[in-house]
Amino acid sequence: QVHLVESGGGLVQAGGSLRLSCATSGLTFSVATMGWFRQAPGKEREFVATIKRSGGGTDYADSVKGRFAISRDNAKNTVYLHMNSLKPEDTAVYYCASVYGGNWYKRQDEYTYWGQGTHVTVSS
Repeated sequence: QVHLVESGGGLVQAGGSLRLSCATSGLTFSVATMGWFRQAPGKEREFVATIKRSGGGTDYADSVKGRFAISRDNAKNTVYLHMNSLKPEDTAVYYCASVYGGNWYKRQDEYTYWGQGTHVTVSS
């Protein structure tokens, strides 16, 4: 059974940084594309970042480009989201997701497995 568990969320002031982690189990991590999504209060869940299984390819939502970075450690079966220069509009529940495949995936319906999410609150 596949499990994805996010951690690292919390309260941070605008301009600050956080690193989210997503630890996986039951997944052949090295051949899975990983993604991060977020859902702000009252809004639909949206794509944030994705990383190919090899770790060599990443893509981001325009709203986070230059501020967020996704990375993975295949030895630890863990994907990270490094968030810098945080803004109040980054406040959301952040979810990691996985799918077996070799491409980038930006749509929610392309992902098979999901975590429960971790809350990020950015105060102004």
